[in-house]
Amino acid sequence: MRTIRYAVFAALTAFAAAGASAHGDSHDETDAIGKPGIATKAIRAVNIEMTDAMRFTPANINVRQGDTVRFVITNAGKLKHELMLGTEKELKEHYELMKKNPEMEHDDPNQVSLAPGTKGDIVWQFTKAGEVDFACLQPGHYDAGMKGIVNVAKASDKYARK
Repeated sequence: MRTIRYAVFAALTAFAAAGASAHGDSHDETDAIGKPGIATKAIRAVNIEMTDAMRFTPANINVRQGDTVRFVITNAGKLKHELMLGTEKELKEHYELMKKNPEMEHDDPNQVSLAPGTKGDIVWQFTKAGEVDFACLQPGHYDAGMKGIVNVAKASDKYARK
């Protein structure tokens, strides 16, 4: 048991060190996708369902720059799933870590890991126009296509929210 604890601690320490060196102190990747939102400032809630068919419903979401959105995520499957917001590069890098450490737990504002039949949420403010990717990074799930996109329109655009 002590060996397992040490291995988990070592893996988490390595992950934290890799994250610090990859992102520096400026958190450039998180800045690229926005920032944690304040729940009371959320302008709407978006329900997202995760299934064992390795899909998110919906997989395409439209918001405006500046919007704070509360994502209400439900794991409707029998497998553990997660949703992580990030750049495609960040998601791919983290996926590689997850393949090596499949039991890794997260406590980051841009992601939620859910056991079968449970719900969670992410409150996020989209500060820049463009695309923000999201994916399930459980081993095999990303490769199976469990991905989605948040389309962030410029604040001045008349963009239909879905």
